[in-house]
Amino acid sequence: MIANRREMLSNSAKVASLMLASGLFGKLALAAGPAAGKGAFDAKSMADLVKGLGYGNPTESKDVTISAPDIAENGAVVPLGASTTLPGVKQMMLLVEKNPSVLAALFNVSADVDTSFKARVKMGQSSNVFAVVVTEDNRVLYAQKEVKVTLGGGGG
Repeated sequence: MIANRREMLSNSAKVASLMLASGLFGKLALAAGPAAGKGAFDAKSMADLVKGLGYGNPTESKDVTISAPDIAENGAVVPLGASTTLPGVKQMMLLVEKNPSVLAALFNVSADVDTSFKARVKMGQSSNVFAVVVTEDNRVLYAQKEVKVTLGGGGG
């Protein structure tokens, strides 16, 4: 029975790979891993991150929207979101300024993908959070919001 299960899983992975390669799944947004850029997840500030990825200076923009709670009662699971209606977006990021690694999430997108993402991130303390958008012409635009993290939900 185990051999059959392994065969089924192996065949399912092959079929999924073929469907993805042939475009049957449509266009996907990909969460970037180590290929995001050498040291991207090691950056300690937004400026370091943007420079490490090879982009210019970030500019605050009303075209980028961040969704985050004013107060997060559980810093282990803080819901953050980023969205924009700008055309030609190629990357979107969620950043937490006071985390050991400022980059919480990075999404590579295409013109066929809705540019609205949500993620749950860990925050060790109250901090500014950023939604960052990189356009095809390498403009870096962002929105920010302060999120207060209470310890154990009892304030702090």
